[in-house]
Amino acid sequence: MTIIPYCAIVASANMAVFGMLIGTFAKMHSKTHSQVHLGMVFFASMLFLDNAINVYTYFVMFDLYQAALLPFVLLVRIVQLVGAIVFLKITWQ
Repeated sequence: MTIIPYCAIVASANMAVFGMLIGTFAKMHSKTHSQVHLGMVFFASMLFLDNAINVYTYFVMFDLYQAALLPFVLLVRIVQLVGAIVFLKITWQ
């Protein structure tokens, strides 16, 4: 059994968190017109796009992934998810 579905699930969770961050920073930007918030929208959008591309490649090009590499791919996505959740929590405080 492969762990590609788990990679896709974690990347999808990342997309949800980054989507919430995009919405939060867009709302902040509309109220303050701060360039910092606009930059954070861009930053979160790029990370959202990164995860969307990864979900696509997990299913379309899964034959190209080496089995030994997949645990590290999953670990990177999990670490990114933890970081994004902490970032979201701090942003919402």
